[in-house]
Amino acid sequence: MRRMEQHGLTLDEVDGLTGSLIGRARSATFRTGDLSGLDVLAHVTKGIGAITGEDFALPAWVHEELVGKGRLGDKTGGGFYQKTKQGTLTFDWKSKAYVPQQRLEGGDIGAAIRLPVPQRLPAIKNLPGAPGAFIRDHVVDVAHYTLTLASQLAHDLVAIDRAMEWGYGWEAGPFQVMDALGLDWLKQEFKAAGLDIPALLELAQGSFYKNGEYLTFDGTYEPIPGIPGRISLAGLAQTGRVLEDNGLSRLIDLGDGVACFEFRSKMNTLGQSVLEGLEKSLRTIEKLGFNGMVIGNEDARVFTAGADLSGVSFAVAAGAWDDIAQSISGFQNSVMSIRRAPFPVVVAPAGMTLGGGCEFTLHADAVQAHAEAYIGLVEVGVGLLPGGGGTKELLMRFTSELQQYDEVDLFAAVKRAFKLIAFASTSTSAHEARAMGLLRDRDRISMNRDQHLNDAKQRVLDLAPGYLPPAERTVRALGREGIGNLEYALWAAKEAGQASAHDVRVGRAVAYVLCGGDGAPRDVTEQDILDLEREQFLSLLGTKETQERIAYTLKTGKPLRN
Repeated sequence: MRRMEQHGLTLDEVDGLTGSLIGRARSATFRTGDLSGLDVLAHVTKGIGAITGEDFALPAWVHEELVGKGRLGDKTGGGFYQKTKQGTLTFDWKSKAYVPQQRLEGGDIGAAIRLPVPQRLPAIKNLPGAPGAFIRDHVVDVAHYTLTLASQLAHDLVAIDRAMEWGYGWEAGPFQVMDALGLDWLKQEFKAAGLDIPALLELAQGSFYKNGEYLTFDGTYEPIPGIPGRISLAGLAQTGRVLEDNGLSRLIDLGDGVACFEFRSKMNTLGQSVLEGLEKSLRTIEKLGFNGMVIGNEDARVFTAGADLSGVSFAVAAGAWDDIAQSISGFQNSVMSIRRAPFPVVVAPAGMTLGGGCEFTLHADAVQAHAEAYIGLVEVGVGLLPGGGGTKELLMRFTSELQQYDEVDLFAAVKRAFKLIAFASTSTSAHEARAMGLLRDRDRISMNRDQHLNDAKQRVLDLAPGYLPPAERTVRALGREGIGNLEYALWAAKEAGQASAHDVRVGRAVAYVLCGGDGAPRDVTEQDILDLEREQFLSLLGTKETQERIAYTLKTGKPLRN
């Protein structure tokens, strides 16, 4: 906070710099404060200062304008950030007022975030302006503080790195960060800042980690200790445990009759080769008599970005509508094969779990999500609706929860599903995904990424004895009456300037599917809704506006409002 004031930055800028960019949790600094509570933040910093003798006092505006006025974060409806019907507001520490949020994205920072951590971190050394100066000051200060105190606080530097990764959601611990930045660069920055060169840095021979070993506090290098319960897919692959591999996906034997299906495409997108790999893997597991399957990977940032839009765009340009229809049907069959497999399938999402990845998750027997899982059906952003069973599954899930009760209004279930889909709602954590209904009460959450796949494997073994696939479901569809209610909401949004004409068209398609089509209320099967999904998906894909949205997103990575 003091450094933010020193460099004249905003809360939005600091959160953009201290989150994913430097390999830390996406909630970064101030969003984390809102989650934990500003009263807790004030109490803990005061306690740490009293114990250590260091100055951890928060700026006066935190106490006077936020804590003192009961603005304590999420639990009071606002703190550093405040959510309103018009969007998220950010507290401006200069004017002491809330202003519209301005996320720091795009440019050099947007490009850097998409890189792996070892390549991403060096990019901050060349960031221009006050943001660059701020983040360099920050990482240099953290590095010096860590190097100075490390031997007083832990038996080895590996323990420190793991504590920060497991406890705070860092992609890389402070010593791994230092290796990525370069130790010579750190020495140069320490000297420029008038700081001493810590003894531990002088002991390092080029890096803290090398060739599977780490630097001990006495200057020798020792083998990195293993992590109990950690499953390394790369390690298993090197020892001949690959059962299937088509280049873009592979099936790996985890032991104990459980295999893991791993995406390996760019951004783990779900193209045709990945879907073919899934179908073959399901057959292989059944043939081998395995207990079940995990769907997961070791990428902390991206479980999957969803379906491969580039393939869809190419097919549209070629006018291959029959092929497109067949591909959508094939995607639906792949997703439903997860649900219909004669053995338990556990999906283990971590990081971005969007579109088709969310649909995979919704159809699993159980989900073992990492706490940092960002799950959502985001297809409306490109002018489409979830066409791989996602619309169907939310309708079935929410309606089934209600229709067991007498005289209940089933429109509440339709409305709940509609809001998630029409607003492309994405969870900021696995716990929020549970509150949204994207995860169920029986789904579980792993806090430790290193033990995530093992947790998922154990879940398969829990479900395997006496396993039977879930029965096909029917629900009561509301028909024309339900569509009318949702169309009124769409009309109101358009009149208020909150939706374009094409947004309304997409919303109507979602409403049509969720209400089981036009007509009288009736009982519908899962296949009935899947057929409607496919029909409306193709209808939207044939519009000029949706094609423009897809092309724009592929080019810029951002949604287009047209």
